[in-house]
Amino acid sequence: MRSLPEPVPPARRGARGARRRPSWAALCALLCALAGAAAAAPVDVTIYADDHYPPYSYLDNGRLTGIYTLIVQRALERLPGYRVQLLPVPWKRGVLMLEKGQAFALYPPYFRPAERPFMKYSEAMLTEQLVVFCNAGLARMRALKVWPDDYSGLRIGMNAGFLAGGREFDAAVKAGRLSVDAVHGSRANLLKLLRGRIDCYVNDRLSILWELEHIKKEGLMAASYLPLVETVELGAEQGFLGYTELSPEHFPFRADFVQKFNAVLREMKRSGEIKEMVTRFLLQ
Repeated sequence: MRSLPEPVPPARRGARGARRRPSWAALCALLCALAGAAAAAPVDVTIYADDHYPPYSYLDNGRLTGIYTLIVQRALERLPGYRVQLLPVPWKRGVLMLEKGQAFALYPPYFRPAERPFMKYSEAMLTEQLVVFCNAGLARMRALKVWPDDYSGLRIGMNAGFLAGGREFDAAVKAGRLSVDAVHGSRANLLKLLRGRIDCYVNDRLSILWELEHIKKEGLMAASYLPLVETVELGAEQGFLGYTELSPEHFPFRADFVQKFNAVLREMKRSGEIKEMVTRFLLQ
């Protein structure tokens, strides 16, 4: 009579016990947790800011501040998926970085699509009134009402890298009918104007008045300085956050960031929040 095979004994437990295979439910839960953690990680973004354009964007004792800076900071508080660093930069260098695709964004450029085809623009943050200030003595001697025709032969100061005079002005400069002296920052331009080293200066009215007031408060207004007068208003310019169109592989978040940033800016303008911020800053 054939004997039946002996039953296979159950696996014996070793000193460390038998291994248990994780269930599919546990694996799914682990994968979901890892995916959630990855999705929650903020995206690091660097935005550059003009370091010398008071009262809009400038350094004050090493700290970046100004009206545009405060607007951008307030908007970024409502973009929780991003961790943004704001860094000051000389204006012309910042524009060049966007032109080469080395930087993501910069504020506050004016809208110049023809001159800067590499740049796209956010929702407008603020409207500036562009004006011309000249030496009062010069303004008494000749009519300075029609821009740029009445300014032939004059030395016009401008902030380096800012395109603000208009096409007719650019044509007049190219033809040699007037000259441009561009330096870095409003204060340097105004001091040259006060000393008679340039004849007129083109910039935002608020920037000029704000800087003149601070020159007086700091005791820098010498008795020999020439009186100034506003001669003509050229129109309005709007400040934006400018984005590079280049290097999409370096900035894959661009479309999402721009869409969310624009939505926040529109709400801030609609509610009057930006207007309140400007008033509060100027009364400091």
